[in-house]
Amino acid sequence: MCIIYLIAILFSLTAEQCSSKLIEDSSQSFTERMHAGKTSFVYFGNHVNPTIKLFMEQLEMSADALEDYGISVVKVNCSKDAIPNYCTGEELMTKAYLFRGSEVLRSFDIDTVFDVNAIVSHVLFSVLFNEVRYVHTPAELLRVESTAKQNSDIVVGHIPVLGLPEHRALMETAFVYGTKYQFVQTTGSLVLKHMGVVDPSSSQARLWFLHCKGISRQSDPCPSTPMRKPLNTINIHTFLQLMEAPLVTEEVVDPSEVDVVHMHLGVPVLYLFSQPQTEHLDRATAQTLAMQLRGEVGVVLIHRNSPNVETPLKYNAAYRLPQEDVKYFTLKSTDDVVKLFKEELLQDHKLEEEEEDEEHWSDPDILDDEVSESVYRDRDLMLDLESVVELTSDTFQKTVTQDEITVVLFYFKWDAVCMAFIQSYIEVADALEGMNGVHLAAVNCGEYTDICSDQNVTSFPTVLIYQPMSAAQLYRGMLGTKSLHRFILLSLVSSPTHLSSSAEVMSFLEGDLYSKHVYLTPVRVLGLFSSTHDTGVTSFEEAARILRGETILGLFAHKDAEQWMEGLSVNLPALLVSRGPGVPHEVYSLPSSSPTDLASLIQRVKLDRFAELTVENLPWYLELGKPLLLLFIGKEDSTESTEALAEIKQPLSAGQLDFFLPCWIHLGRTPVGRSILEKYLGFVPPLPALVMSRLKTGGEVFLFPPERLLMAKNILQWIQDVENGQEQPAGLIPDGKWGPPVPFFDFLAIMDQEAPTYAAQRGPKTKTGGREDHRAQKHVTPNQRRTSHPSPNPQAPRQHSEL
Repeated sequence: MCIIYLIAILFSLTAEQCSSKLIEDSSQSFTERMHAGKTSFVYFGNHVNPTIKLFMEQLEMSADALEDYGISVVKVNCSKDAIPNYCTGEELMTKAYLFRGSEVLRSFDIDTVFDVNAIVSHVLFSVLFNEVRYVHTPAELLRVESTAKQNSDIVVGHIPVLGLPEHRALMETAFVYGTKYQFVQTTGSLVLKHMGVVDPSSSQARLWFLHCKGISRQSDPCPSTPMRKPLNTINIHTFLQLMEAPLVTEEVVDPSEVDVVHMHLGVPVLYLFSQPQTEHLDRATAQTLAMQLRGEVGVVLIHRNSPNVETPLKYNAAYRLPQEDVKYFTLKSTDDVVKLFKEELLQDHKLEEEEEDEEHWSDPDILDDEVSESVYRDRDLMLDLESVVELTSDTFQKTVTQDEITVVLFYFKWDAVCMAFIQSYIEVADALEGMNGVHLAAVNCGEYTDICSDQNVTSFPTVLIYQPMSAAQLYRGMLGTKSLHRFILLSLVSSPTHLSSSAEVMSFLEGDLYSKHVYLTPVRVLGLFSSTHDTGVTSFEEAARILRGETILGLFAHKDAEQWMEGLSVNLPALLVSRGPGVPHEVYSLPSSSPTDLASLIQRVKLDRFAELTVENLPWYLELGKPLLLLFIGKEDSTESTEALAEIKQPLSAGQLDFFLPCWIHLGRTPVGRSILEKYLGFVPPLPALVMSRLKTGGEVFLFPPERLLMAKNILQWIQDVENGQEQPAGLIPDGKWGPPVPFFDFLAIMDQEAPTYAAQRGPKTKTGGREDHRAQKHVTPNQRRTSHPSPNPQAPRQHSEL
C-alpha cells in the first residue's frame, strides 16, 4: 500500500490539470451513492457567481487528488434536482459535506475549503480522525506519548494555518504511514514551547519525530528529533527514512568505500576513526554526536584494526557532503564538530540547495527509472485520446463484441509505464484509424475495477485482443508502437490459414499468399496432416489460435501432404517452416501434445538457427537455455564480418554446434551490444568478436583469441579447449540481484517490516537456485517492469519494452 499511495500522491500533484473527475449527481444517483456506503465530498448549489466559480474550479482539481484515496467529489445542481435537507435553507451554496454512505462526517464552509490544498487536507483529516490525534496542550501530547511507549513512534506536525500545502503534505503522509506511526497535529503555541521552540509566535510549519517505541519506562520522556526542512511530501518521507536509519553505522573500510542510506538521501556523512584501545570511548563519542546531528548528518564509526582501512593516522575524522569527495580533518572536541556542521557545512549546503531550487528532491523521479522520469518531465503535455475510446462498465461488453477485432488497453493512471505506453498506444490508434473492423479502446482500472477483475487482468499495462466467438488474446510483445501495430495486423490474418491443395501450399510458402503479408514477417509455419480426421488437427488449430498475432500459420490436412515429406526422414504429422523464397525449408516431427505444448514447440522452431539478436527477440532465445555463442559485428557488409558469419554457418550446418545457441549482434542496429561486451569483458575488443557465455554454469564468459583467425576449424578447436578447461574465462557475468537504486525506494522492505517475509517469499528464483531479492520489484528497468499476464503459453517470456 505504501508503494501505491506514495506514487499516487506524487502523480496526483502533476495530474490535477488533467480531465476532471468531478461527478454531477442527479437525485437518483445521489440516493444510490448514499446506499453504496462509500466516502464522498459533496457540494450543493443552484447558480454560479464569481465566488462560486472560483470554488468550483478548485473542487474540480480536488476530484483528481481525492480519487487516489477512494473519495469521490460530487456536485449537485439543486436547480435540476432538489435534494431534501441540502438544497434548501440559508446554508445552500455556502457549505460542502463529507459523507460516508448516508452519514455526514462533517460539513465545511466553502471559505474553509478555499482551494485544492484546503479541500484535500481537511477531507483527509476528517477521514483519518481516529488515526491522527489533535492536541492543544502539552498535557494532551504527553498522554499520547504515554500510550505510544513500547508500541510506536510519533510524528508531530505543527500547522499554524489549516488548509495550506503543509497541512495537505502532513495528511497525505499520515494516509500512507498511519499504520506505522502515531500522527499528531497541533496548531497551538503551547505545544511549540513544550517542544523547545524559542519563538512560538513564528508562523512556520514544523515537524518532529518522537522516539517512543524504544522507551519502556513510563517515567522516561520520548527523545525528539526536529525536521529542519520545509514541510512537503518528499521532505517528510526523506525525514522518516532518516529516522529509521541506524543511529551509528560501524564499518571496517575507508570512508570512500562506505555506502550508507544518508548518502542516497542527500545528507552529509561524518566519519569517525576508532582505535582498538579506545573503542568503547570512541563508540560513546559517535553516539553522542549522532544524537546531536540526527536528521541532518549520518555518523559512521570506522575501526582501524582492519587492514582495509588505509587512512593516515594523523586524521581521526572525515566528512562527505552530497555529490562531493571525502574530506579529512583532525577532531579536537565534539563541540567543534557540531559547530562545523551547524554553522558552516549545513548552512552552505542549504544555500546550495536553494540556489539549485532543490533540484534533487523537487523532481521525485530522479531516483527512479527512465520511464518514470520521462513521464514526469512530460507531465504538462496533454495526450490526445480522441482516437481511443475510454470504456466504462456500461459500454465494455457491447464494444468488444461489435467489431472484427477490438484492442483494449488496461492501465492505471498513476503507473509510469502505463502512462508512457499510452503514447505508443495512441500512435497505433492513429495509424489504424479508418481501417474497417479494427477498434482501439482503453479501461482505467483505477476507476473501473470491476471490468479489470472480470477480465482477469492482474498486471499493468495489459493489452487484450477481442474477436467475436473467440477467447481474448493476450499481447505479449514489446510495449512500443511498432510491435503492437504489427501484432494487431497479424491478428487480422486467419490463424490457421486452411489450405486445400498443394498449389495453395506453395502460394502460402513462397507465392501470392506469402507476399500478401511478407512485410509483417518472413516466416511461415505449416502443419501437415494426412487427413482432417487426424487427432492432432484440433490441437494444431487451438495452438494457432493461441499464437494469433504472433505467427502466420497454415494447415494442410490432405492426402497430398505426403508429397511434402518425400526424401525426408520425418513422417506425418509434421511442421514445415519456411523463411522465404530460396531458403531451404525446415521440417520437424509433430508429436501428439496439448495445444499449449504445441504452441511452445511452434515458437521454438520458428526461431532462426543463426539469429541476429535484438532487444525484441532476445527473451525467446534465452528461453532455450543453451550457452550463447555470440558474434559481435560492427558492419554487416564488411569483409571481416561476412567471412566470420560464413565460418560459423559451416559447423552449424553440419550439426556441430547443436549444443550451443549461435547468434550475432549488429552493434549499429543494436547499440546495447556494446554495453553487453563491456559488461562481459570490461572492454570492447576488435570486431568481429566471438564470445561464449555460459549463463547456466556460473556465468563465465570466454573470448575467442583476437590473434587467431575466425575460421571454422579454429572455432571448433577453441570450443573444445573451453570444454576441456584449457581456456581461462575472460569475464564473469555478475550475479543478477537487482535491488532498488537506493534504500530510499526499498518499499517492499517496509512491507516486510509490517508483515515479515510477505514480499520476500514472492521473489523469483535466481540463476543460483535461490530467491531473488524481492526489492527488485520496485526499481526495474523498462524492459522488466511488467511480468507476463497469465496466458495460455506457460513458456512465454516476460514482456519487455522498447519505451
